Amino acid sequence: MSLFDDPYGSEVALTDQQRFHWLRLIRSEQIGPSTFRDLINHFGSAEQAIDALPALAKRGGAAKRIRIADLKDIEAELEQAAQLGITLIAMGEPGYPTWLRAIDDAPPVILVKGQLSALEKPMIAIVGARNCSVIGRKMTVKLARDLGQAGYCIASGLARGIDGVAHEAALETGTVAVLAGGLDRIYPPEHESLSEQITATGCLLSEKPLGWTARAQDFPRRNRIVSGLSLGTIIVEAVKRSGSLITANLALKQNREVFAVPGSPLDPRAAGPNRLIKQGATLVTEAKDVLDALRPLHGTDQPMPTGTGLQESPSENVHDPSDTDRSLILDALGMAPVETDELIRVTGITSGAVYLVLLELDLAGRLARHPGNKVSLID
Repeated sequence: MSLFDDPYGSEVALTDQQRFHWLRLIRSEQIGPSTFRDLINHFGSAEQAIDALPALAKRGGAAKRIRIADLKDIEAELEQAAQLGITLIAMGEPGYPTWLRAIDDAPPVILVKGQLSALEKPMIAIVGARNCSVIGRKMTVKLARDLGQAGYCIASGLARGIDGVAHEAALETGTVAVLAGGLDRIYPPEHESLSEQITATGCLLSEKPLGWTARAQDFPRRNRIVSGLSLGTIIVEAVKRSGSLITANLALKQNREVFAVPGSPLDPRAAGPNRLIKQGATLVTEAKDVLDALRPLHGTDQPMPTGTGLQESPSENVHDPSDTDRSLILDALGMAPVETDELIRVTGITSGAVYLVLLELDLAGRLARHPGNKVSLID
C-alpha cells in the first residue's frame, strides 16, 4: 500500500535531520506537492529522493541539470524561522491540520506563526470581494462572530475586503490567515498590524519560504489551502471572475461544502454568490444555515479524516523501467489529460514503473499534472 493510500495513517514526528531534507526537497526545482509525494513513496525518504533527482531529470530529457536547494539556504531558513518564532510542520506530523492533509495537493511542509492550537479546531473559510459593500462587511462580521462562538476557527487569505473583515471579527475566538508569500512578507502591507493581532489567538500559515514575495500565480495556490483547511467555504461577495470563486471551485473539488450569501441582482458583487446558489451552493443568511449543514460531519458515524499519513519508510524494491517501457508510456501520453490508472491499464506496465517514468518527465519539465490524478505532456 502506498503511504498516500492509508486514510488513517498514524502521526509521527520527523527527526531534525528528516525535517531538514523534507524542506530541502520541497524547495528544489520542479518539486511540487504531487511530485514530492511520489518521490517519498518511491524512495522512502527525502534524503534518498534528493540524491536521485539529477539522474531522474536526465532520464526524463531535462535540457539542464536540475537545481537542488542549497544546504546553506535551508540552514538559513530554519535559523530564521526559529528566530521569528515560526514552527515547521510536515505532513504526517502531529499538529498538521487534519482536513488539509486530506486534499490531493496538500503542502508537504507548512510554516506556522502564532497559536498552533488554532489548527486543531474545525474551520470554516470566509472569503469575498476586496471592494466589498457595507452590507457585505456587516454580514461577514456577523457570520464570523457567530461561527466563532459556535466553536469554529475562521480561515481566510488576509486579503483586503471580506478576508480582512472576517479575520478582524474572529480575533477573539481564533482565526487562521493563509499567506501567498512568506510569513515575513505580509501582503497587503496595511494588514501588518492585523497579522500581529491574529497570532495572539490564531495563527499565520504559509507553504512558501521566508523572504518569498507573492506573485500573481501564488494566490490561487494559497486559495486551495484556505479551502483545504476548512469543512466548508462561505462566499460573501464576488464578481463573476474572482479569486473567491476560484476558492469555491477548489472547495468543490476537495469535496467540501460551499455556502453563498445572496445579494441584489443589480450589484456586480452579488453575481458570484447568486450563480453559486443556482448551481447548488447552500444559501446562507445566518450562521445557523452553515451549522445545520455541517452538523452531520461531526456525527459519530462520520469520523474526521485523518488524511494521507505521509511518512518516511523503507521503499519497496521497484525495478527501473526499460527503454521499451518508457517509449510505450510516452506514446500513450498526449496533450490531453489522462488518468494515471488508465495509463497503467493501457500500457500494461506496472504501476511502480509508470510512476517512475512520470517522475522523470515531471522533473525534466515535460509533464503537467491535473486534478483527479491526471497527467499530460507539455508541448
